[in-house]
Amino acid sequence: MPAETATGAGATMFARYAYPPNELGYCGPGDGRDLLDFANAANDLAAPPVQLNMASRARAFDGAWPYLRYLATVAGADSVMDRRVVEAYWLGNDLLHAGDAASFSETVRNAFATQPGADWPALAPTVSPRPLPHHSFHVFTIYPWVGVLRRTGAAAALEVLDRCRIRWGRVDSVDGDGVQVQCQPLTWNGSLLRLGAPRPERARLADQGRSLASPVRPGSWVSLHWDWVCDELTEGQLEALIDVTARQLAITNRESAPVNP
Repeated sequence: MPAETATGAGATMFARYAYPPNELGYCGPGDGRDLLDFANAANDLAAPPVQLNMASRARAFDGAWPYLRYLATVAGADSVMDRRVVEAYWLGNDLLHAGDAASFSETVRNAFATQPGADWPALAPTVSPRPLPHHSFHVFTIYPWVGVLRRTGAAAALEVLDRCRIRWGRVDSVDGDGVQVQCQPLTWNGSLLRLGAPRPERARLADQGRSLASPVRPGSWVSLHWDWVCDELTEGQLEALIDVTARQLAITNRESAPVNP
């Protein structure tokens, strides 16, 4: 598949969502400044252009790369930076349903066979609803934090799960490089993960004037990863993210949920 380089909505979208964990040193090499500069250049026509082979950059993200490759394959896309592919992984869209359970399970097991603490029973053929190649699946199934939470009830494990998932919030106010948003936090009652009532949260919109998202305004819905605002969400993107999150929580909790098959 040919690499998409300095332009393209898919490459910009990948940079927006990959930067927050890269900045923290959790995923991918370096500190992610090239990703922030790339996303900012897409938002600000006055910013100098940034040349970056985003497909090659994404390959170094061990968590995201196998899903992007899988989604590009089932979609018949020419690039892992195809916008539909990148959107499916981070937010969700119809492309998540293009593959089948067996091929997805094989991809995940091959890619993460050495991952300690993964919730492999979540990939059993009898699990319903079936898992989908979305970022939330990786957070709640492959990462070990759900297992840590179940064993210890540690607040730190719940915090990592909440910040690592892609979440949504409604903007209350914008103040310089920060925003106040209303978000539903992840909660734990000792056995089940749920979304709680919305609460105010401070999030980063920019760093010294450089932002991942295009300008947002009070009342708009935005996506967040760790403590950054990544993008303003369309109505369809918001619905897809809410739906796939509910689906994954149902899988993690081993319970039925009113989600799409």
